[in-house]
Amino acid sequence: MTRARQVELRDGVELTNLDQPLFTGAEASKRELVDYLDAVAEPILAELTGRPLSVLRVRPGQRPFMQKNLPEHAPDYVRSTIVWSQAGHREIRYPLCEDRRTLLWLANQRAVEYHPTVILPESGEHTEILAGRVTHLVLDIDPPADSGFAPVVRTALLVRQALAEAGLAAAVKTSGSKGVHVIVPVRDLALPDAAAATRALAARAERLDPALATTAFLKADRGDRVFIDATRSGGASLACAYSPRVRPGTPVSFPVAWDELPEANPARFTIRTAPALLGGTDRWAELLPAPQQVPAEVVAEGHTIPVARVAAMHEGKRRKRAAQRDGTPDPER
Repeated sequence: MTRARQVELRDGVELTNLDQPLFTGAEASKRELVDYLDAVAEPILAELTGRPLSVLRVRPGQRPFMQKNLPEHAPDYVRSTIVWSQAGHREIRYPLCEDRRTLLWLANQRAVEYHPTVILPESGEHTEILAGRVTHLVLDIDPPADSGFAPVVRTALLVRQALAEAGLAAAVKTSGSKGVHVIVPVRDLALPDAAAATRALAARAERLDPALATTAFLKADRGDRVFIDATRSGGASLACAYSPRVRPGTPVSFPVAWDELPEANPARFTIRTAPALLGGTDRWAELLPAPQQVPAEVVAEGHTIPVARVAAMHEGKRRKRAAQRDGTPDPER
C-alpha cells in the first residue's frame, strides 16, 4: 500500500516532507527552515527585492549546489529576470524573490542560502547587471583556517577605522560562516568607481596593520593573516542579511552593532534562535547608515590598484611557468 504524501498548505504554497532532516549536521528539519524564513519574511524580502537571486540548495542524498537558473516547473507567481552572463556567454533566468509565496516556494525547494546580487540592476524583460545601480560596497572579511573570531573582529575594526578616516560609515553582520561582511551604503557611484573604492578601502585597512590583515588574493600569499576581500562588486552575489547557511547548526548571517561585535558569537545566531533575537524588527535596516557619497580621492586611489582576480591570474601563470622552468612542483594557488 502506497503511503500518501503529506502536504501542508501555507499561503497557497504546497509544502512537503517538512519533517525530514534539512542536511547532515543541520540540527534542524526542513520545517524549521520554512518556519524561520516565514518568520523573517519581511526583512529578508527587503534584501532580495529587485535583485537577481542565486540560491544554495540541499537535496536529500546530494551535495549542496548553487542554482541560478529558475527551473521550468516553477509556478507562475515566481517572477524572474534574464541576465546575460559574460563569463558563461549565455543567458541566465534568475528568480526574483519579492513576496512571501515565492520565499515559501524556494524554502520548499530546500533553498537554504540566499545570495542576491550586490548591485541593483535595471529591471525589465532583460536585465543588464553592469548597467545597474550601486547601492553598497562590500568588504568581506575571511579568516584563515582554524582561526577564532577574535582576529576577524580586529580586522573589521581596522576596516571601520579606514572608513571613518575617509568620512564613511558602515554596518556589520556575521557572514553565517567564519567571517563578517562590512557593508557601506553609497550613492551616485558608477560601477567601475565602486569597485575601485572598495579596493582602496581594503588597502587602507591593510596598511593599518599588515601583520593582521591582507588583501592578497592568492591563498599562498596570505599566511595566517585575515583576508579582506574587495572583489564583491558588479554581478557578484553575497549571502544577504538573515540568510541561513549550509553549515553545522544552520547559522544565519546576522546583524551586529559595532559595540557588540567584540563579544559576538556567530554560532549563537541560527534559524532556531534568530527570530526571537530579532523580536519582529528589521535590525539590519536599523543599523545601516544612510547612503553616502564616496570621496573622489578614495576612488582615484582605487583606480591605481590592480583588480585582484586579474592580478592573481597573471601571477599564478607566472609562478607556474617559473616552476616548470625550474623543475619544481607547482606552487599552491
